[in-house]
Amino acid sequence: MVLAAVGALAWYAAGSHRAAGTAPTSATTSLPAARSTTRPLEAEQPGWTAVTRDHKAIVVDRRSFALGDGHLVTIYRFRAGHVRFALHAGASDPPGVASVVAPAQGERIAPAEASHVVAAFNGGFKVASKSGGFELDRRVFVPIRPGDASLVIDENGSARVGAWGVGLPRKGEHVESVRQNLQLLVSAGAVSPKITDLAAWGSTLGNVPAVARSALGEDARGNLLFAASMRALPADLATSLVHAGAVRAMQLDINPEWVQLDSTPHPGGVLVAGIPNQNRPGNQYLVGWTRDFVTVMATRP
Repeated sequence: MVLAAVGALAWYAAGSHRAAGTAPTSATTSLPAARSTTRPLEAEQPGWTAVTRDHKAIVVDRRSFALGDGHLVTIYRFRAGHVRFALHAGASDPPGVASVVAPAQGERIAPAEASHVVAAFNGGFKVASKSGGFELDRRVFVPIRPGDASLVIDENGSARVGAWGVGLPRKGEHVESVRQNLQLLVSAGAVSPKITDLAAWGSTLGNVPAVARSALGEDARGNLLFAASMRALPADLATSLVHAGAVRAMQLDINPEWVQLDSTPHPGGVLVAGIPNQNRPGNQYLVGWTRDFVTVMATRP
């Protein structure tokens, strides 16, 4: 964390602060515009690198965008129809939840999940920040707020990102878990009009604007997109997600201690750290973690 702070100060001293909303440069081949269809992607796409395969099917792939200061926004795409999601409570946040839910929904990846897991990533802000509601296994522990950005997970493990009460939940939808955090970062394929209001996206260490940040989006095909960087502005995440095809997105946690994604090349394989220079090791969610997180599992039995 000290190194991250020193790096940020040096970055400002060099006068290389990016203008908010400046489009990042793709570190790979440009991605074709997402088509409006719910059919799952099957083949490799230009600009994307396969991360996880379940037999021959690509279930997770990745691409990166280079920022003006040389840092990267890394995006992991979880392919709809090939994965399911589960929300976990951390050991200490949300407070008291891990002790009253089933162990499989608590602070570590459960044995029953482990053989199917392909990735896991951090949740949102602490409950004390009052940034939104939290529902787990159909039990509401923090009230769900209309209009807030939400990750909604159904009982079959499918997931969507959007604003609660604005198309979410759908009529007849069987919601199992909801994780809210702030307002939408991206809506209808456009970056939030609040993107330059840094206070709207949380407090950072030393009040430095460019810090570790993470976000979660959804594209027109229903794929979820996790984006993270160890030094970025809210606009960097938002514009990168839009370039990757996101039509809606929400910011998740920020600051270097909390931003983390782990992935494996095949279901049940060894999890490795997925964001360049992230603080936490690849097995953090296996040994247990203090904060809420989301697991991604292959749907194939």
